[in-house]
Amino acid sequence: MLNPSHGRKIRVALLFGGRSSEHAVSCVTAAGVMNAIDQDKYEVVPVGIAKDGQWVLSNGEWQQWALNAGELPEVRSGSETVRLGGGPGRAGLVVNRPNEVPRELGDVDVVFPLLHGAFGEDGTVQGLLELADVRYVGAGVLASAVGMDKHYMKVAFEAAGLKVGPYVAVTDKEWRRDPQSVRDAVERLGYPVFVKPCRAGSSVGISRVERAEDLEAAIAEARRHDLRIVIEASITGREIECGVLEGRGSDAPRTSLPGEIVVQGGAHTFYDFEAKYVEDNAASLSCPADLPADVIAAVREQAARAFDAVSAEGLSRVDFFYTPDGELVINEINTMPGFTPISMYPQMWAATGLSYHDLIDELIQLALDRPTGLR
Repeated sequence: MLNPSHGRKIRVALLFGGRSSEHAVSCVTAAGVMNAIDQDKYEVVPVGIAKDGQWVLSNGEWQQWALNAGELPEVRSGSETVRLGGGPGRAGLVVNRPNEVPRELGDVDVVFPLLHGAFGEDGTVQGLLELADVRYVGAGVLASAVGMDKHYMKVAFEAAGLKVGPYVAVTDKEWRRDPQSVRDAVERLGYPVFVKPCRAGSSVGISRVERAEDLEAAIAEARRHDLRIVIEASITGREIECGVLEGRGSDAPRTSLPGEIVVQGGAHTFYDFEAKYVEDNAASLSCPADLPADVIAAVREQAARAFDAVSAEGLSRVDFFYTPDGELVINEINTMPGFTPISMYPQMWAATGLSYHDLIDELIQLALDRPTGLR
């Protein structure tokens, strides 16, 4: 474990914002962590990533990044930029301003990437931190990339013996070369279907399609976010989620009590972006979910198996469908789930006995315990 010098706070760089369509969600997550982190134990260095990719030293006032009155927060680029410096094993932060000598902010002990979606949750930032030999919270390069990719995630799940629902993966070349073959494959799945960007989260770009004549518009919407898409058969069942937390040392992954998502209806036919983040009371979480004891045990066991299937570290949320005939079908794993105090992942751990405050502390300690390099 990394041991900061006696009497010094552990220095944590929070990375948030980013270039993906989930920029605002990342800012809201950062607000939650800034507000709850133990300021007596940790010195927080907030680093925002603007939508153009620029890193900036950000305001540490958490209220600035919260979701207020339905408005989405955003990191703005400017003339002052931040970059990683230092040597191997040192996460030095350097501020650059035009026509000025670069200003060193000093080293940080650990980076907490609160990034959702592409260019952050998908292994790209993790690769940068690996190259710099810097400790960071959460999954590594492989797990981040596989967990972000709804196609290869399913391949990994199937290899681990987990049941996935019927789906079709569509590349950009396949769609441009022979769109009719894609339409035919979807017909074989049967309507309704869900059309999703392959590498996006927070339900961004997802459409539920009831009729063949609406398929092309849904594909176009998904392709705005990612030229690779997946089209999944609709599964009748309850939406069950389970939080996973890496075990200490050689211990097995820890799992939370399962929770159930209930969409209240109205304009929402599924758990979309607005239901998650914008509209109050559009969805609710019941935790622990009202399930038989053997099903709860199965959810937790399969969630841990999914975590190991993608070689995850730190944290993940695993989502299932529980069908009327008692079958569990895995939907996805999210290696950086929504992490505000009211997000599903922290709520499930709170119901299991680990508070939001303590959960943040545990994730940082796991990162500090982890060696750098190949592992």
